[in-house]
Amino acid sequence: MTEVSEMTDMLDTDSAAADDVAGLGTVVRGRTLYPGEEGFAAACSGWLLTVEHRPAAVVVAADAEDVVAAVRFAARVGRPVAVQSTGHGKSVPADGAVFIATGELRELSVDARAGTARIGAGLRWGEVLAAAAEHGLAPLCGSSGQVGVMGFLTGGGLPLVCRTYGFAAGHVRSLDVVTADGVLRTVSPDREPDLFWAVRGGKGNFGVVVAAEIELLPLRTVYGGELFYPGEDPVRAARVLGSYLAWAKGLPEEMSSSVTLVRFPDVPQLPGEFRGRAFVQVRVVYVGEAEQGARLVEPLRALGPEKDTCGVVPYTGITEIYQDPKGPVRTHLRSALLGELDEEAVAELVSFIDPSVSEGPFPGIELRHLGGALDRSPGRPHAVSTQGAAFLLWMRLPALAEGVDVREIADGVLERLGRWDTGAMLPGFLFDHDSAPERVRRAYGEADYRRLGALKAGYDPGRLFRINHNILPLGEGERVRS
Repeated sequence: MTEVSEMTDMLDTDSAAADDVAGLGTVVRGRTLYPGEEGFAAACSGWLLTVEHRPAAVVVAADAEDVVAAVRFAARVGRPVAVQSTGHGKSVPADGAVFIATGELRELSVDARAGTARIGAGLRWGEVLAAAAEHGLAPLCGSSGQVGVMGFLTGGGLPLVCRTYGFAAGHVRSLDVVTADGVLRTVSPDREPDLFWAVRGGKGNFGVVVAAEIELLPLRTVYGGELFYPGEDPVRAARVLGSYLAWAKGLPEEMSSSVTLVRFPDVPQLPGEFRGRAFVQVRVVYVGEAEQGARLVEPLRALGPEKDTCGVVPYTGITEIYQDPKGPVRTHLRSALLGELDEEAVAELVSFIDPSVSEGPFPGIELRHLGGALDRSPGRPHAVSTQGAAFLLWMRLPALAEGVDVREIADGVLERLGRWDTGAMLPGFLFDHDSAPERVRRAYGEADYRRLGALKAGYDPGRLFRINHNILPLGEGERVRS
């Protein structure tokens, strides 16, 4: 067969395959978009640009009924379902799927007396922060106000005040979720509690979450900020990192913190103040009295930071502490859960930002301090746990130069840190590299994974929801690879 005829056959096959979704627009009120149409590419895109979606069709859902209709349609024609609001945690390309965009499900109401908020699937944390603050209340959010609420909650949700309050999943009261049978269910501790447990940590494996009711906290301000230390001198960088690790061991649960080691390449894409430099960055968030927060931070200040922004921060500004990028990025993300770190770990970590190494790697390596409330059983049990780890390692590798294999660099970093790797992961920090079943298993303890597999077999035996970090139905085991 010639190359031209092969291409013609492929086009004919794609056209025939698309015929089964041609009627999708007749069953939903919202927009239905097909490849090549205006708005299709934008609907498939998102914050993380390293994963590209090529679905058979996009449904921009106008309401929960559209989600129900789209799920039923996909099941009838044998297409998988993919769902996305902001695209921060894209993992598996949604090729050939019915792609449900939930960005227009924008319900938001705050019940100040009950201390709760009802949130639609299209909302981002920045919007919820602003609405809750009008009543002197606050949600448990992460480091970016641009992250979608539902993706955060279904991944378990590691908030910036995690050591004080635990996972955000433990503060969810109920969820409205469309399951694979096309039924809209409200799940809670009293209504289908097994499914309620599974969705909070099981990511997108059990349905499309269209709304949530969450608890809010009476927090107006926190004491927080960041301290920047020059990292060009490996001896000083090691002293800062080692001092931070010793400091973190004695912290009360009201203090949550992280440390980041970063070395920037000397490239024109970066601002001059960062180009070619290395830093050790410590970030803190304390929910007690500001005076006590300042006293706790004093040992870090004694290390002589180049920049110190710590002070009283309105809770609405909590996501600015980390200065996460607000626009789309082409970055490779990896994570691991680490145990306690010793002097050898400090030396290994500091070596990644050593300027005497003329070439990369140039990863940003963040260690978020765990423990505290994260290690206790939540009042509303959920399917996420640190599995006893001391730190979450979160690594970001921007694709700044062509020809640089950032995945290979990430593999090398994690291999060198293998002695301290617990082998476990957090479901909310699984990324495109982590889609294989054996890596998904690492995000859960053995008993929890088996329970999730049993529930997957009950609620989605045909794996309609498999465009994700897929949990295999119990009984399929390792036979299912795709």
